[in-house]
Amino acid sequence: MRAARIHEYGDASVISLDEVPVPRPGPDEVLIRVAATSFNPSEVGLRMGLLRDVLGVTLPHTLGWDVAGTVVTGAGEFAPGDRVIGLVDGAAAEYAVAKASMLARAPERIPLADAAAVPVAGLTAWQAMFEHARIRRGSRVLINGAGGGVGLFAVQLAKHAGAYVVATAGPRSAAAVRARGADEIVDYTTTPLPGGNDVLINLVAGVPASVAELAEEFVSITQPIEHPRAVRFVARNDPGQLAELVALIDKGVVDVEADARPLESLADLHRAAERGALRGKVVLTVEH
Repeated sequence: MRAARIHEYGDASVISLDEVPVPRPGPDEVLIRVAATSFNPSEVGLRMGLLRDVLGVTLPHTLGWDVAGTVVTGAGEFAPGDRVIGLVDGAAAEYAVAKASMLARAPERIPLADAAAVPVAGLTAWQAMFEHARIRRGSRVLINGAGGGVGLFAVQLAKHAGAYVVATAGPRSAAAVRARGADEIVDYTTTPLPGGNDVLINLVAGVPASVAELAEEFVSITQPIEHPRAVRFVARNDPGQLAELVALIDKGVVDVEADARPLESLADLHRAAERGALRGKVVLTVEH
């Protein structure tokens, strides 16, 4: 099978499509025929070697964390032919293996390939909103970086919880953020971030020095925020939360927007991300 791998750390040119054996599922694992994976900006750091100690990566390493596909060899509650999604190491390949207990059934309302946009970005937004920020009805939430993959989920989940959402977005992503239900949109390229918020959800690399004036509490998925009521976190895999998110997608409460590219374009996506030229969520489809 083909797999997008790195054999060394470096720029995007270290990504190669290799022919490797199809993985064999172990006990309680399923073999998945991958329909699509997706690109996450943090994979740039992985490729550069910045996450080698955090993730315990060994080389050569197959890229990709999001998977959407069809079960080939079943285990647990999943049988051959079932459509699944999950957070899986090595998803940028034609086939992947995963513990059955770590997967969820794919949404029925959207194409299977688009569902690859859900696991990492969706779980990050879910945990930011409901575990760390504890959003509730009437909360005023400032989402800094709402136009990205996590941000579009965060806006919808905050609105579902009954919050008033103020979202920052540039000209390229403002329409998508507005369509997801944001109450106010702030063009961060021309306007300072507004204060008076209950919580600031930070999804971008930079925050203003005056951050303490913007909100009562702070949640960041990028850099730590220097404030006694601030938390920075890295999302964990939670199939139960993923299943709840899938249910909201199938009910039409949460929409999924994904730009589809072929797996062969992965290196170009890394380059575009480093230039700041990506908007929203990109899925990488896998041809068999």
